[in-house]
Amino acid sequence: MVSSSYPRQDFAERLICGAIIWTWGFWLIGGLYVVGPVLGWVLLGLICWKAFASDYLPKSGQLHRVNALIWLWPISMIFMLIVLIVGHGNWNMGTGATIKSSIGWAKGWALIAIFIMAGAMLPIRAVAIDRSIIKLGRISLFLIPLFIAAPFAGLPQILYVSPLKVIGGPGPEYFAATLYTIEPGAGTARWQFFSPWSPAAGLISLIYFYILVKAREKKHKILAATAFLLMMLLSQSRLAILALIIILALPILIKGHRDIKFWFLLGFGALFGALFAQDIITAINDARAGFEGARADSSRVRAALGRIAVERWQGEAYWFGHAVVERGPHMVEYMPIGSHHSWYGLLFVKGLLGLICLAAPMLLSSLYLLWRALMRPKNRTLISSFIMMVILWLYSFGENLEILAYQYWPALILIGMGFRIPKNAA
Repeated sequence: MVSSSYPRQDFAERLICGAIIWTWGFWLIGGLYVVGPVLGWVLLGLICWKAFASDYLPKSGQLHRVNALIWLWPISMIFMLIVLIVGHGNWNMGTGATIKSSIGWAKGWALIAIFIMAGAMLPIRAVAIDRSIIKLGRISLFLIPLFIAAPFAGLPQILYVSPLKVIGGPGPEYFAATLYTIEPGAGTARWQFFSPWSPAAGLISLIYFYILVKAREKKHKILAATAFLLMMLLSQSRLAILALIIILALPILIKGHRDIKFWFLLGFGALFGALFAQDIITAINDARAGFEGARADSSRVRAALGRIAVERWQGEAYWFGHAVVERGPHMVEYMPIGSHHSWYGLLFVKGLLGLICLAAPMLLSSLYLLWRALMRPKNRTLISSFIMMVILWLYSFGENLEILAYQYWPALILIGMGFRIPKNAA
């Protein structure tokens, strides 16, 4: 890991910290969807340059040694691009559509691999990211009351849509300065802050909240963490709350696995679970029903989108998918087939091969990061790397990961840090 005693920040670290701190400024001009991809590809350029000029750089600025497993990410994402091109050819979609989809790949799937590689190889310190998120949290804590007051003050839901939308993207919501939305059916306000929709705000807030909970920094840490916790709650994301419980419990399990008292407690818990299994199953079913019933229409639409995606994948495009996203019928409110779910989306658009391109690096990386966290349970960075991967797993069943990579990229940076080989290793 890079020493926290750097006399100066590396250029890559300055770029990353600046992008985090200026999040609200980029949101105000509708530029977040532009900043994320640009930052990612600039970081890839820095990796290539440092690899080429390593003999001329000081030790503090050189690339880190990394575990070879990390190369599975770029290889898988490149193979996904090949699957995309073949899929377009199978459906005779033409050169224009293929180029457009390839640009979308560069702003989505490719970014996941690039940011993980950047976190692993570039001299970026976790403490610098912590400090930047603290600064962002302090700004957010000041702005949250203004967002809460907006619907009661009669302000418009959307202030404006940035002219940057001409660059192109999945939709205008990615370039809009949105103060709040109104929940269909309930008629109540819901907030998304600097994200394109509320569940995405829950994801980003969850990531930043966990990073601050584990941060060594003390100054203003509680204020910043409070801001992101409030944003998570105001997003009203059910998945964010469920994920929060899981990720706060996991570090306790990781740190306690070597303690004999931990295994006694685990055994006692297993005995308790066996004695009251039926009551526990009933409680879980009730909780699940309540979880789905909290937004019954949303749950119904998501389930229908998944069924349609699987049925059409199996019957029409098993290996390479349909190549492009398609709008669903009226019963799913014309939402894109496979949306709100990375795995259904991959099956429909890129087929079984596309799904494998994501599942393979995620599964193997998760096992590797878990193993490293268990071997070094006091290393906060390794635990955070594994927890970030767990968050991606959880949200892969509720969001399309590639679409939001431009926002949750700090989590990918932390995941990459878990692949670094310590300098004192043989």
